[in-house]
Amino acid sequence: MKMSGGPASLNMKIALLVLAILIAGGTLLYTQNLVTQLQEKERQIVELYARGIEYVANTSSPETDITFLFENILKPIDFPLINSDPKDRVVISDKYDIKDIRNIKYDTSLSKKQLEKFFENKIQEMDKVHRPIYITYKDSVLLQKIHYGDSDLINQLKYYPTLQIIIAGLFIIIGYIGFSNIKRSEQSNIWVGMAKETAHQFGTPISSLMGWLEMLKINYKDNDKVLDIADEIDNDVQRLNKITYRFSKIGAKPELKEKIVYEEVKRVVDYFQRRLPQTGKSVDLTLEGDQNICSELNSELFEWVIENLIKNALDAIENKKGKIKINIMQNRNKVDIEVTDNGKGIEMKRRKDIFRPGYSTKRRGWGLGLSLSKRIIEVYHRGKIFVKTSSPGEGTTFKIILKSC
Repeated sequence: MKMSGGPASLNMKIALLVLAILIAGGTLLYTQNLVTQLQEKERQIVELYARGIEYVANTSSPETDITFLFENILKPIDFPLINSDPKDRVVISDKYDIKDIRNIKYDTSLSKKQLEKFFENKIQEMDKVHRPIYITYKDSVLLQKIHYGDSDLINQLKYYPTLQIIIAGLFIIIGYIGFSNIKRSEQSNIWVGMAKETAHQFGTPISSLMGWLEMLKINYKDNDKVLDIADEIDNDVQRLNKITYRFSKIGAKPELKEKIVYEEVKRVVDYFQRRLPQTGKSVDLTLEGDQNICSELNSELFEWVIENLIKNALDAIENKKGKIKINIMQNRNKVDIEVTDNGKGIEMKRRKDIFRPGYSTKRRGWGLGLSLSKRIIEVYHRGKIFVKTSSPGEGTTFKIILKSC
């Protein structure tokens, strides 16, 4: 059974991302247009100021008082402005009252040379943003240059879209994390409910079977064949009981104890080796590696993971001679467990999907085995499980990483 929610969810995420980019781009363009218009208005004010000075210089006597003439032009100016000579120098006669600058803060404790250097740097900064406006005498002699920068309003507008996008991005991230946690919690509740209901459903027939087994053993003590059959039935009933226990532990905090990893895996391998002939496949199932590595495990749940990986490998094997190898290795303070098969393999684009609840390439089954395995290893044992390598037609290697004792 294959789930169709994955592609739809991906398309929705892509659509939201494209929408977010369009909104961000539209905000940037709109704000940039406002900034350009404001900059043009400020330049018009500076041009008017410059043409006024130029007009006075070309038509008036030196004694003409131009204070009143420019009062209404200078007052509205709220952006930094510097009048310099043709060589970009500011005349500093009184450092406490410099006539040729507006809206520029400076340190009055600086010396005259330091102030000249300060204004020289300011002029260079302004000229990088806006080209200076020239004031000429009779259109030939350069009298002054007017340098100006952006007002506080323009500077704020420049950074406003970025700030807006950052805030919106933070809200999106927080919202995404919140919704993901809610979704994860809902999925977890579904898992827990399903597991506990399964355990409850198994409980009644198992109890009944165990009672009938006891009666069978008591009444047919002399019949060896019946006793053998009863023992095999007992083994399967015990296995059903173990499955019930496993499901009942989902949603509860399992008890972890120090165990020898090799021994835990070997029990599962031995169980499958006795039943491999019944599968109709010729499969060589082997266990290798360090036999003394210790890790904190819940035996019932950990065995379930190994069973799922072996079953998954058996289902993937289509060759006449299948191979499944389990290797246990010490890696510093970690335990590495690799389960390798020579089955049909997994395509690269499907590797992330195989651990998703409901995903399966088989016609039968709910596609829960690997998802449960991931939950058991990563949530309960604080380890990792992933596809280490896989090639279509060649096989797959699953890897489990656990903390060693």
